[in-house]
Amino acid sequence: MKIDLQQIKQRFGIIGNSVGLNRAIDVALQVAPTDLSVLITGESGVGKEVFPQIIHQNSARKHGQYIAVNCGAIPEGTIDSELFGHEKGSFTGALADRKGYFEVADGGTIFLDEAGELPLPTQARLLRVLESGEFIKVGSSKVQKTNVRIVAATNVNLVQAVANGKFREDLYYRLSTVPIQIPPLRDRSEDIILLFRKFAADCAEKYRMPAVRLDENARRLLTSYRWPGNIRELKNVTERISVIEEEREITADILRTYLPNLNMEKYPVLVKQENEQKSFANEREILYQILFDMRKDVNDLKKLVHDIMSGNVPVDMVKENTYPHPIHPVTPIQTPIVQEAETVEEETLSLEEVEKDMIKKALERNGGKRKNAAADLKISERTLYRKIKEYNLE
Repeated sequence: MKIDLQQIKQRFGIIGNSVGLNRAIDVALQVAPTDLSVLITGESGVGKEVFPQIIHQNSARKHGQYIAVNCGAIPEGTIDSELFGHEKGSFTGALADRKGYFEVADGGTIFLDEAGELPLPTQARLLRVLESGEFIKVGSSKVQKTNVRIVAATNVNLVQAVANGKFREDLYYRLSTVPIQIPPLRDRSEDIILLFRKFAADCAEKYRMPAVRLDENARRLLTSYRWPGNIRELKNVTERISVIEEEREITADILRTYLPNLNMEKYPVLVKQENEQKSFANEREILYQILFDMRKDVNDLKKLVHDIMSGNVPVDMVKENTYPHPIHPVTPIQTPIVQEAETVEEETLSLEEVEKDMIKKALERNGGKRKNAAADLKISERTLYRKIKEYNLE
């Protein structure tokens, strides 16, 4: 019997009627009765975590255990113990035997969120579970069996990760027996207003206030914005507007103040185009690129000012925008004192240096607490540990 999509949406709190969303739900329902592995892909904030629940609840395993594991939040040194368990005395702090998630979830489903963050040794162990249902606890030599259905999710391009040697090709094909792609919010423009109304109504009910509403111009702005943070960003914006604004009718001017990325629209690199020479793995790299471009513009401006002051470039050339550096023409500033024979050295700022500086500052702001620093940077703790080691920030 075919399950009605609207019933599924109502049961799992899914809002929207876009073709891509309906297709993803339909594939999840079709694969649910099987034991095939499923790989759910999509950008951060699109709602990938709902689909493993749909699959589990519509499978023969629905009465078994359902365990969701955030692979990116578990330190690399303990992730094998978390997933597969350990024997007493197998490592410092192992004071007793411990069952891992694959043993506890026998007969059920395990959802591996952020599967692209798994370290390579753990990937080898996971591959064995997928191929034979066998695993070995840390510190043990005894092979154990488990009957677990694996659903994985990631916002990482695993094909690129395989090419870079960061993800096993054989594991990728095992996990992606059935791939499900969740569309980003910018590709679901017809659903944006529906989601805004739902979040506004929920916030109004929670805080006992009238729900905010959008005028026509605000609706157009809302649907034309790219939403790099997807549904999560839309919900946050809606809740902030609901709580902060006294007026219940929101204009485009009001809405614009709550869209911090609006001025970054000239960097449309969130979706890779076929003719683009650069691609970015995540939003943080966009910030790095913007900072890098800003620094380059400053260096070009320094060169221009130096050339003007030294008489190498006529002012008329600058006014006519025929100066070779690609920056906007400027009006020369009359400076009474000019240091002669001053050498202008171009400053360079690589993405790695920016990243290292941001990590150092985040650690300082949070008193060296890595968990808080990772949350501040919006990256997983394990990624932060790896970056600290990479940049010798111990």
